[in-house]
Amino acid sequence: MSLTPELLLHGYSIGIFPMAEHRDDPELFWVDPKYRGVIPLDGFHLSRTLARRIRRADFEITIDREFSGVVEGCADRAETWINDELRTLYETLHGRGFAHSLEVWEGNTLVGGVYGVALGAAFFGESMFSRRTDASKIALAYLVDRLRQTGFKLFDTQFLTAHLASLGAIEIPRARYKKELAAALEGSADFSAPLEQTPQGVIQRITQTS
Repeated sequence: MSLTPELLLHGYSIGIFPMAEHRDDPELFWVDPKYRGVIPLDGFHLSRTLARRIRRADFEITIDREFSGVVEGCADRAETWINDELRTLYETLHGRGFAHSLEVWEGNTLVGGVYGVALGAAFFGESMFSRRTDASKIALAYLVDRLRQTGFKLFDTQFLTAHLASLGAIEIPRARYKKELAAALEGSADFSAPLEQTPQGVIQRITQTS
């Protein structure tokens, strides 16, 4: 199938998302998992080790500074479901204000990040990458803090992996997910709102409710 940005957003709004079998496969297919991965925004698990890494402030965190670079980092692996058509679609959505990235920098080098799509008060996490130890975990901690502070109600991770489970992600049945999605889509949130996300502030806010 060939997707338009409008059809892609409609898919997210009804609880499905597209994938390719691999980067060189031009064909896309819709996915509607029986069980959906989500990170409860009040249930992120911040380990002592991760808290220490954040507190050291070795990295700079930005949003929407290098969207293309984050998508490239996510696709730069042996197996990826991100083909050229999807990359173009996400770039278009980013240009229209629907897709966002959070970047982790070491000096001038992009070493980690996460990107996704925002609709209403729902954030659909698409992929993340890491080129330094814990860089993707740091990205997720900052992302959860930003989503909570800017009014989001649902953080969809699509699938549950061991990596995400270690950070507090859970699986919920399709029917429950679509109910929570419908409620989130009725709300509003502003991913790009200016925030002071200091390392200590992120740690304090997350540990207050996790």
